[in-house]
Amino acid sequence: MVEMAILCFKKNHNGMSNQSNSYIKTLILPILATLLWLIPTSNANAQHSPSLKQPKTGLPKGVLSHGHQIFLNGRTLPGVWFQRQEKTGKISTYLSDGAVRQLIGVNLLNSNNPAKQPVQWFSSPQQPEILTSLLLGGYRYLEMTNFATKAGWQIQANDSTLAIVTPIGQVKNIRQTQTTVGETILVELEHPTPWQIRQELPTKKPKPKKLPLNKRDTLPSKPKSPPNRQWRITLDGIANPSIVQRYTPAPEPSPTLTLPNLLKQFLPLPFPIPAATPKPEPMIKQVDVVNNKTIITLSVPFGSAPLVSSLSNNSLQIEIRPDAFVEKDIAWAEGINWRQEFVNLGTDKFGVVSVEVNPRTSGLKLRPFVSASNSLVGTAPLIKTAQQQLALTAINGGFFNRNNRLPLGAIRRDGKWLSSPILNRGAIAWNYSGQFYVGRLRLEETLITQDNQKFPILYLNSGYVQAGISRYTPVWGQTYTPLTDNEIILTVQKNQITNQLPGGKAGETPIPIPRDGYLLTLRANAVNIAAKLPEETTVRITSTTTPVNFRYYPHILGAGPLLVQNRQIVLDAERENFSKAFIAQKAIRSAICSTSTGNLIIAAVHNRVGGAGPTLAEHAQLMQQMGCVNALNLDGGSSTGLYLGGQLLDRSPNTAARVHNGIGIFLRNRE
Repeated sequence: MVEMAILCFKKNHNGMSNQSNSYIKTLILPILATLLWLIPTSNANAQHSPSLKQPKTGLPKGVLSHGHQIFLNGRTLPGVWFQRQEKTGKISTYLSDGAVRQLIGVNLLNSNNPAKQPVQWFSSPQQPEILTSLLLGGYRYLEMTNFATKAGWQIQANDSTLAIVTPIGQVKNIRQTQTTVGETILVELEHPTPWQIRQELPTKKPKPKKLPLNKRDTLPSKPKSPPNRQWRITLDGIANPSIVQRYTPAPEPSPTLTLPNLLKQFLPLPFPIPAATPKPEPMIKQVDVVNNKTIITLSVPFGSAPLVSSLSNNSLQIEIRPDAFVEKDIAWAEGINWRQEFVNLGTDKFGVVSVEVNPRTSGLKLRPFVSASNSLVGTAPLIKTAQQQLALTAINGGFFNRNNRLPLGAIRRDGKWLSSPILNRGAIAWNYSGQFYVGRLRLEETLITQDNQKFPILYLNSGYVQAGISRYTPVWGQTYTPLTDNEIILTVQKNQITNQLPGGKAGETPIPIPRDGYLLTLRANAVNIAAKLPEETTVRITSTTTPVNFRYYPHILGAGPLLVQNRQIVLDAERENFSKAFIAQKAIRSAICSTSTGNLIIAAVHNRVGGAGPTLAEHAQLMQQMGCVNALNLDGGSSTGLYLGGQLLDRSPNTAARVHNGIGIFLRNRE
């Protein structure tokens, strides 16, 4: 019904005078808003939302309505909001700044006052609109009532969904020009309209079968350049059919005729097969109109990205540039600053997105977290876990096994070990007072029997498998399933061995972990120790850390390698048992560091302008340049993600891999 009403409005709107247009807008938009209010929240487009389960919001009493979905012009999208009645009696609408930025396309400008956020949307940056902001739960909300009224929006709350209808306009033209930095696309609009941008994941092509040597062409193959990246820009406006036709892809050409291999054998080698010069892929790959939305699909060369900005003449400017990165410095909340900046290293410059936190700010607390709620087994998108746990800001943490989704490094929270360190790798520790300590960490646990026999326990709740004894506690989950063949499992309850049993084949038989004890797994040649640990043996465990300073900190997260210590670069990845390939790789990376002021920085470092990401050595230098006194490399590549108030700051959420653990900053009374 809504789609028909919008289409009807569009058809009438196209051929009417300005006066009639105004009348139709005044008449139709409230009707559309009413229709949206009647729509059930289970919409056909609900798959766009990662979760339809209502999350906690941490909102104070007195809020009239709130939710986690926004029904924007016919699409259900994830976005946190609430409405409340002000002292004046007016009902105000608040949207999270992530929803305002990602769903509407509003540009958040630099600010030094956490309570006031200047924004720009189809207006001059020199004359920004100032929105009031509130920090509640894990989100910062912007008061949008006056903004929405000026833009001609109709807003209606319906249970946990906020329906927003914006004026339906036209995409009047799309022009493409060449500039000194690259291609620029100008989308001319009838009036301001919400827009969203999303990077699409590349489609995997099946690998071609290898031909026998006598059937392969003898010409050397040219090295292939990286494939173009596909981006999609969606506008809540309708493009003229002539624009759609202009950017409709041509049909695929017929395959070229090639000589059969038999004929090639009779010709002198090398056989000069003329290679057809491939045509460069057009920047605008396609323009579609779907459900009253215009979708512009871009094919962007590797090393560049679209930089989208709205202009005061009702145009959307899309610049394809190698440095498509907007520098920002926003006082996001008391004690939390969001920065985007270029950091120079020699002739290269890297785009770095960071959040600096003053951990001594009243009400803030820094804690490690894991993705699963009742187990150490599991991974999830960082954005999902951070939203569920109401983190204000968060970054991906340490390493893990992608296949079995198990931790591979130190995690200690509130004085309790969740998982032990491995391979003497770097770790960062902190206390409740906001003091930090970094170093290469070992945890040494020893099993001691009643007759003083001592057996080293190599790992605690770890997916890292070696010959010897490992220990698994209820933190691991309700059960433990053997990770290697022929383990011997000892059940310990109330400091006494109560059972011995064979583990059998790896991955087959889950074994219950006692709530009042733990399991010991004996692997490889350690199974011989089982005879020295019969049932009813009384045992105890001692533990210590190296360096000993780590034991005094309730929170620890391990990753590695260690980058900076006491302002000096101390990178030694081989010492921390990282492979040569990992050391030499150029990749997107993340880090955590402490500064001379005692603040904490969590940072995501992406590709250098026109090239690939930093090596580990470059990563260390970048952290040092950013003022880090101590810095630790975190898991990187596709795991890299920096979260703030419901949004990923550094990438499209669909391009980020699932992660096992992370570090988050929470409101102390809203964890």
